[in-house]
Amino acid sequence: MNPFTFTQASDVDAALARLASGARPIAGGTNLLDLMKEGVMRPGELVDINGLGLDTVEEANGGLRLGALARNADTAYHPLVRERYPLLSAAILAGASPQLRNMATNGGNLLQRTRCYYFYDVGTPCNKREPGTGCPAKDGLNRLHAILGTSEHCIATHPSDMCVALRALDAVVHVRSQRGERDIPFADFHRLPGDRPELDNTLEPGELVTHITLPDAARFRAHSAYIKVRERLSYAFALVSVAAALDVQGGTIRAARIALGGVAHKPWRVEEAEEALVGKTPGLETFGAAADIVLRGAKGHGQNDFKLTLARNTIEQALTTAARGTEYAKGEQR
Repeated sequence: MNPFTFTQASDVDAALARLASGARPIAGGTNLLDLMKEGVMRPGELVDINGLGLDTVEEANGGLRLGALARNADTAYHPLVRERYPLLSAAILAGASPQLRNMATNGGNLLQRTRCYYFYDVGTPCNKREPGTGCPAKDGLNRLHAILGTSEHCIATHPSDMCVALRALDAVVHVRSQRGERDIPFADFHRLPGDRPELDNTLEPGELVTHITLPDAARFRAHSAYIKVRERLSYAFALVSVAAALDVQGGTIRAARIALGGVAHKPWRVEEAEEALVGKTPGLETFGAAADIVLRGAKGHGQNDFKLTLARNTIEQALTTAARGTEYAKGEQR
């Protein structure tokens, strides 16, 4: 690990001043410290932002405001999240381990970097780590890699579970810098690799994520599910994950949300597939047709070809589980 300086910010303005000078923020450090130990990231200065007071979860404009420094575990178990956004709670609890969820923050979860083997191995080429050196994953070890939204420069996936639910729930990311404040729709926060795979998101230099807002999701509360398929039950990244939410009234789907993880450089959502479900009766044929729309253009790279079938099956399973109803819906029926 290279030498670095460490400071603690007393308030947001102090933190922004350090970020403007090139420092990197650190809160839980559950991903950043690993990257530093492996030599993948070598910041010259870290600024501790834990004391900025951005750690609350509260109601806001009929929805919810999630502080960037609220811990993942605190967010998942918060009464407002569990009651109003069970999809988000389930997604967070599917990620990492209890120890990591106790340390990891909401803002840090958004900024996780890929778990591609080649990205972490500084002895191999990687366009994400060193642009222009190549992407050995395309013809190498790519079992965990993307089948959607790839480019010739990168086929890595985004590792977050929480972000998949946030994409399905139409979250907005709020950021601040010395230049002012900015609101970023979640659909626009993460990037596809294109010809700049080293850029994971649309944050600008010096910007700090302060909070995340969620619109009211009461219509989806009774019918949602997060299904994560992985190689072991805990502490494993998704081969494929699906966040599904349905608004079902009188046996008919009135609205739907479908977002995928483990298949692309960002949480993957195709609104056309959701629109195709509106007015339909829940069922495997209906759900399979929606899955086919979501997976248009999907392509395997050898070892991950199985994800093509796995993704379709997981979409069907998540939608079927959502249609059956959450515990909230079952409680209403008793």
